[in-house]
Amino acid sequence: MTCAVYLGTFDPVTLGHVDIICRASSVFQRVVVGAFSQAQNKQPYFSIEKRLGFLREACVSFQNVEIQHFSGLAIHFAKQVGATVLVRGLRTEADFVYEMQMAGVNRALQEGIETIFFPTQHEFSFISSSLVKEVATFGGDVSGFVPPCVWKSFS
Repeated sequence: MTCAVYLGTFDPVTLGHVDIICRASSVFQRVVVGAFSQAQNKQPYFSIEKRLGFLREACVSFQNVEIQHFSGLAIHFAKQVGATVLVRGLRTEADFVYEMQMAGVNRALQEGIETIFFPTQHEFSFISSSLVKEVATFGGDVSGFVPPCVWKSFS
C-alpha cells in the first residue's frame, strides 16, 4: 500500500491545500496530512488543536486521508507513519526552487523517500495562509480562499 504524507503548518488550511490533499488522495492509497505542532521561525495564528480541527472538517469527505500533528523532520514523520512519498504543492517558481532543495536534503537524509510535486491549480496559485491571515485581520472577505470552517472563525 502506497502511503504519502503532506506536511505544513496549515495556519490556516486554504482551498489550495485542500485541492492538493484531494488530488493526492486520488493517487495514493493512504495520505497522512501532518500539521507542524511547532514551526521554526513562525508564531502560529491558530493553535495546533484548531488547525487540526479545520483540517479534519475540510477533509471529512476523503476516506483515505488521516490528519495528525508532528514536530521534527519530515522524513522522521514519514518513516513513523510508513510513508515513502512526500507530497508538496507548487504555486510559483520560488516554491519550486525551495522545494527542490528540500527534496534533495530529504533524499540525502533518508533513502527510499521520494518527493512528488503537484502544481497548484491556477485559481489557487495566489492563495497563501499568510495572505489569508493578513486580509482577515484587516476585515477582508476570505471566504473564497479557505474552507467555511476557517472563514467562520475569522468572523
